[in-house]
Amino acid sequence: MGIVSWIILGLLAGATAKLLLPGRDPGGIIGTTLIGVAGAFVGGWISARFLDRPVTEHFYDGATWAAAIGGSLVLLVAYRILFGHSRR
Repeated sequence: MGIVSWIILGLLAGATAKLLLPGRDPGGIIGTTLIGVAGAFVGGWISARFLDRPVTEHFYDGATWAAAIGGSLVLLVAYRILFGHSRR
């Protein structure tokens, strides 16, 4: 998969993570999208490094999507913990 595929995957994974964790995010939709893209990279790296399941081959593979969405969820939760209370 190329970089454009990872970005598209990240956009969709970020949107899915936002659907699974509704609420106000400090960064809005742009922040959530960037977290989704970063989460796709992080999830793919974790999957390849620690689970011995490289995800760089197929865009439509379920493991690729699970890793991207999982990474996005982890980063979204961390982002909310670190910056969630800055707006009152």
